[in-house]
Amino acid sequence: MKKIVVYTDGGARGNPGPAAAGIVFCNGKKKVIEKHSKYLGDNLTNNVAEYEAAIFALKKFKSRFGKKLAKETEIEIRTDSELLYKQFKGDYKIKNESIQKLFMKLRNLTVDFKRVKVKHVKRNYNKDADKLVNEELDNREKDNKLNLS
Repeated sequence: MKKIVVYTDGGARGNPGPAAAGIVFCNGKKKVIEKHSKYLGDNLTNNVAEYEAAIFALKKFKSRFGKKLAKETEIEIRTDSELLYKQFKGDYKIKNESIQKLFMKLRNLTVDFKRVKVKHVKRNYNKDADKLVNEELDNREKDNKLNLS
């Protein structure tokens, strides 16, 4: 069985505000394979962005490496979001309707993999994914300023 560690981060400036996701795929020996980021939209919360990052990771893996490899792969999502981690484990109830929908979307994606685990890590262990989020948001701000000029 193959194991991939995916560091994920989502962030929103202003909370709610413009949001982005960053993901870093690593092999079992923690060697970086690929990095990806994407702008998620405006007026989103940090919690929504964290879920969207995890969803982005599973979708990106399937699109890059295929369904066949996904079925043979254990994915370990590492996130600095305690909320995502505790909700995925079932420790926290999900009261927010938009988070409930994202939770179901994430859970439904897990069936395409051998196994999906979520692990909580401290922020300082998630710097690469966090950097991707901030770069994406910075680039978006620059583009908006250029369009206003």
